[in-house]
Amino acid sequence: MPQSVNEIDELEEELKSKTEIKREMHKLQDFAQSLVEMSKHQRSRLPLSDDLKDAMVLADKITNKHEALRRHIRHIAKILLETDLEPIHHAIEVMANKHQQETAKFVYLETLRDELIDNGNDAVEQALTEFSSMERQKLKQLVRHAAKEKKAEKIGKHYKNLFAYLKEHS
Repeated sequence: MPQSVNEIDELEEELKSKTEIKREMHKLQDFAQSLVEMSKHQRSRLPLSDDLKDAMVLADKITNKHEALRRHIRHIAKILLETDLEPIHHAIEVMANKHQQETAKFVYLETLRDELIDNGNDAVEQALTEFSSMERQKLKQLVRHAAKEKKAEKIGKHYKNLFAYLKEHS
């Protein structure tokens, strides 16, 4: 019967089937491929070790050599095998979520703009309590002009200016 934690870990390693090991390596190779396909700017925001950074630089140089790149991705996967992947996955998740947050904010501001135009002073007062950095007179003026444009069915300059003002002060 094994006594130490290391011996238990060794036994679990031995119990992995060859298929499981191959499956894990294929997952790591896919992850390595996705890292290589990222832009340099995106990769610069990831917490990569020096070995991984060097491997990525080399991968950028051999992107047009298919077979060499395939072998290099296998090498990167071996480096990843010895690396803690949790911080890297977390950083990738944060980068993906940032885009979703920006999209949600954009939709919210469009809805707020339309609500301001449709509901007038009541909506203006509510917006002023939500965003204290806005000026009452400026906001009312923008809403009034945008409402005139919408009524005339000529949405243009003031409609866009109202959105820009909301975006600036939210």
